[in-house]
Amino acid sequence: MLGHWTADRLDKLLQKSSAISGISARIDFLSKQFLDVPYKESTLIGDVNTDEVFVINLEGVDCFTLLDYVEALRVSKSFSEFKGNLLKVRYQSGEIAFKKRNHFFTDWKEFNSVFIDDATEGIGGGKTKKIKKYLNERDDKSLCLPGVPCRERELAYIPSSVIDERISGALRTGDYIGIYSDRKGLDVSHVGILIRNNDTVSVRHASSRHGKVLDEDFQKYVSDKPGIVVLRPVGF
Repeated sequence: MLGHWTADRLDKLLQKSSAISGISARIDFLSKQFLDVPYKESTLIGDVNTDEVFVINLEGVDCFTLLDYVEALRVSKSFSEFKGNLLKVRYQSGEIAFKKRNHFFTDWKEFNSVFIDDATEGIGGGKTKKIKKYLNERDDKSLCLPGVPCRERELAYIPSSVIDERISGALRTGDYIGIYSDRKGLDVSHVGILIRNNDTVSVRHASSRHGKVLDEDFQKYVSDKPGIVVLRPVGF
């Protein structure tokens, strides 16, 4: 489901984007194509009882599939390449299986380090906090996602209360921003893309509250959140 796109139009879009030399400018250009696309959850098919299906749905995205598509588009020069790269971005080793899907934001760094690096500690410096979490395991030891292994992982995050001009200034257009979650079993509760436009800093994200992809003021958006995790595309 390509929405208003066709394979031919996507080929032309990717030819144009691949000519953009800077990663920041390329991600800004590509993610801008999704502005006003409707928010739609549960577009992916697969769970512990249902065979995984490789889905491309550009007519409706949630916060994480938006990032899936943008990151796969970023490293592609054609629609055919995009499909292959989306497999690598969405799944561990490109294997189409529910338990191999990157369900957690920090799975990108854990399993897709060829594309993504964790820039959180470098940006936050001494204000960064670290915590060990057991992803997918609730307080009662039940699984958030049945069929997906529980993983012990040390997370770094920057508390929103310490995000000052220095930290904000170290963020780059194209950084993938995760809203740190203090709930057991989760690393983040939401994700988006950092966008700079002159003096404004925004988060571009698929919002369930607004029902579409839009830009919102970054500082205002994160002010009442626990903190942020910053994943940065390799090559910056």
